[in-house]
Amino acid sequence: MGGSRVLHLLSSRAEANAPAATPISATEQFLRLVADPFRSQQQQSAFLASLYTSIGVTLIIALAFCFVRPFNAIVYAPRLKHADEKHSPPPLGKSPWAWIGPVFRTKETMLVEKVGLDAAIFIRFTKMCRNIFLVLTVVGCGILIPINWLGGNEQKFNKGAATLMKMTPQFMLGRWFWGLVIGAWIIDITVCFFLWINYRAVTRLRREYFESAEYQNSLHARTLMLTEIPKTMRTDEGIMRIVDEVKNTTDLPRAAIARNVKELPDLIEEHEDHVKELESVLAKYLKNPDKLPSKRPTTKPSKKDLSYVKGKKVDAIEYLTNRIRHLEGRIREVRGSVDQRNAMSYGFASYESVEEAHGVAYAGRKKHPQGSTVRLAPRPNDIIWNNLGLGKKAKRGKRITNNFYVALLTVFWTACNALLAVFVANLSNLGQVWHGFDIQLHANPKTWAVVQGVASPAITSAFYYFLPIIFRRLSIRAGDLTKTSRERHVVHKLYAFFVFNNLIIFSLFGALWGYVAAVIQAKNQNQDVLHAIRNGNIWNKVMIALCSVSPFWITWLLQRNLGAAIDLAQVVNLAWGSFARRFLSPTPRQLIEWTAPPPFDYASYYNYFLFYSTVALCFATLQPLVLPVTAFYFVLDSYLKTYLILYVFVTKTESGGQFWRVLFNRMLFAAFLSNVIIGALVKANALPGNLIPMLGALIPLPFVLAGFKWYCMRTYDDQIHYYTKGFINKEAGVTSDTASRRSNNPGIRFGHPALYKPLMTPMVHAKAQHMLSQVYQGRLDDDDTTSLAGFSDTYNMSSMKKGAAGKKAKPSGPFEFVNENEMNFEHFKNREEFKTQFGGDGEMYGRPEDIIRSGTPSTYRHYSGESDGRNLSGNSHTRSSSRDSDRTLDGGAPAGTVYPAGYHVTPSSHLRGISPSPDRNGSWTANNQSRTELNLVQNAAPMGASGGYRGPPSNQSTPDYEQPTNYDYFRGRR
Repeated sequence: MGGSRVLHLLSSRAEANAPAATPISATEQFLRLVADPFRSQQQQSAFLASLYTSIGVTLIIALAFCFVRPFNAIVYAPRLKHADEKHSPPPLGKSPWAWIGPVFRTKETMLVEKVGLDAAIFIRFTKMCRNIFLVLTVVGCGILIPINWLGGNEQKFNKGAATLMKMTPQFMLGRWFWGLVIGAWIIDITVCFFLWINYRAVTRLRREYFESAEYQNSLHARTLMLTEIPKTMRTDEGIMRIVDEVKNTTDLPRAAIARNVKELPDLIEEHEDHVKELESVLAKYLKNPDKLPSKRPTTKPSKKDLSYVKGKKVDAIEYLTNRIRHLEGRIREVRGSVDQRNAMSYGFASYESVEEAHGVAYAGRKKHPQGSTVRLAPRPNDIIWNNLGLGKKAKRGKRITNNFYVALLTVFWTACNALLAVFVANLSNLGQVWHGFDIQLHANPKTWAVVQGVASPAITSAFYYFLPIIFRRLSIRAGDLTKTSRERHVVHKLYAFFVFNNLIIFSLFGALWGYVAAVIQAKNQNQDVLHAIRNGNIWNKVMIALCSVSPFWITWLLQRNLGAAIDLAQVVNLAWGSFARRFLSPTPRQLIEWTAPPPFDYASYYNYFLFYSTVALCFATLQPLVLPVTAFYFVLDSYLKTYLILYVFVTKTESGGQFWRVLFNRMLFAAFLSNVIIGALVKANALPGNLIPMLGALIPLPFVLAGFKWYCMRTYDDQIHYYTKGFINKEAGVTSDTASRRSNNPGIRFGHPALYKPLMTPMVHAKAQHMLSQVYQGRLDDDDTTSLAGFSDTYNMSSMKKGAAGKKAKPSGPFEFVNENEMNFEHFKNREEFKTQFGGDGEMYGRPEDIIRSGTPSTYRHYSGESDGRNLSGNSHTRSSSRDSDRTLDGGAPAGTVYPAGYHVTPSSHLRGISPSPDRNGSWTANNQSRTELNLVQNAAPMGASGGYRGPPSNQSTPDYEQPTNYDYFRGRR
């Protein structure tokens, strides 16, 4: 019975390939092409051509990289130039092969220290995939290929078939499918074994991460984030009551409820957009300062501007400068009135020790005290602030809308992908159904050959370039609270999209279309539709479709090697940078950004690796040659990506290795999908006597995978997520600076960035400075150092004259002029608008914002009585290998605390009382002396003092505070 089905299908395919006796209509031809898009392709020749070109071009690009790399460190080793001593990678020589040694010698411990845990786990995952497919290559080439070959020869169904097709199980019957069943067990055992080994290793790395000095001394490590706080508990006291309800602690946490900043983030975002637009306008207009264009640039007013008139254009320079000045005034006004806003539904509670914070977080992981959610706080730069205030109903509605958009996009691309695969990738197919185009195709074959070679890859590449951006925006709209969770959700959505569209639909579309067409044809001919459904040979059609498409996936994976070489050579960045500098008019800000280490797109790379692995596992039994091809790719990329991680890319937002569970789950899903395909093959061609035993042997596999997942989750997840489940004896743990810990308040470090974020100053090339007075009629300088100068919102302490320590530089007014030799990231890597985009919280450059330390404007100073104020009573945590950190800790910054408005100095007592604390009987009071014992605000410098450091405080237990008098108060450092 199975043999008759195979013979029937083979004869049907032979008839489809035979010349038609009578002309067929365009509609019939269209249906044939869609049902079997790979029918006319010479797959074996394509495989050989792809193999030769992939290896050859990869070697050429790699050799070109070796010889170009020593002469372009900006593109090929920016981390080596910009990272501080601790995070700088091993030095490279000028020899073309100098990069190979450091890459091969680099160990995982060095990766963790130099590039962070996220990057180290990325390389570990790449090597895990390499090891999995090296083992499966032995199985596939040593067991599966001989089984498929011998099984087809025994039935004599493969006479005249191509060599690649003889390696598939398309021609097998009966007992030979036991080999595929055994192969399914080997695949699952291999995948689970390597996942288990790496799960243990990731757990070890996470434990070392928890024990590291950076984590132990960071504020977020001992801080809890509370969301969905009910209105009756939206005070500092309410937060402390909530965490106390979760678990009592020996030390009191310091709490800070958030304040509503309302339109302030939107105003700052609009301000930045206008600054960048003004920079672009000036860069184009002043490209040649000595020969200005005859017409001044114009622009349309912003729709948010009250003077907006549809269709009206105004002078771009004058309008944007006035609009920026107006926005600055509005931002200053809102920042000054933020204390009078209502409290938000989220806040933070900071403990003295990491153990206490993690113990409370573990105790409250499944609780929702007072309807709120208690979790460990992420890094401040990881938070998506606009989503913290969303309630449960709002999040649920946004998730439903988000899932609808994702489903709509998936269905839309399904149709587009099918049409691209059939017609755009092979324009002759389009000519067969469109006679007019067929005439043009034969009239200009070379032109259309170029179009065919470029059109489909260009359309597909453009779509996949914007797809992660689309999913990121959808995830933000769905209510993700952190950038890390957003990136994990992007991996999830990208992987689901790729597997559904590019694997399942692409591989099975022909089979499903042929099955549906047969049923429709039976209905049109008034035949029994149920009979057509039962006898449509759907399983045979699926098997034939999968075997037919398998050579395509081999060639596709071979081309991924070429992509890995292109990544190493940074072809896109190098080409775009050269083109933009020569033919465009880049702004000084853009030129600075182009010299910075680019952020590494973990979501996209993880998705690609997961998708490659899924394709290889699914086609391991269908076409075992896919295994050595995939193994070769991961062997190559495990070293190439190590170089890129060490010398080129940076981690924009460090999550501490929180991608692992996403990767683990999807690798298990890939193994499960492979089992499903093997089950479909068995159902298609196994003889009735063997069918039930074979399916019975396959049925336990999904339960084995589920049990393995449950075991790993119960054994390792708590160790990965929590430093401790309870409280550890502090004497046995890492020693800490108690005074320094207590001096850091969550209200300062976890304040909304809109309260203190420095505003951008438009950058102008210094060569155009002499012409700016003719272009811009406003004020170009300002001697008033106590007020806001033009658009400038930079810190006063950073405006120092070059070459004269301690001397203030003359303000540049509303513009910042940048010399040609200063347009490099080296000069701006510690600026807020640059370090956030190209180095997370600045840790790579020696200025981590989340490290708890004294001696900065964002922490308290504790004095021992010396008149110079440098002898601190607490121990300072330093990073000896980080030069910038050591310099910061050494002093030189004004003492005292600069509070963001809305957290500490609240003029309205009904909005916020003094931070509460329980008395010895456990009752809660608002006595402002209850915190004196903890020395949390003792000896703090005056707030809002424009004069900066005033020397050591007097012997008063509580210093006098001044109210803020100028805008610098609201834009001070944390």
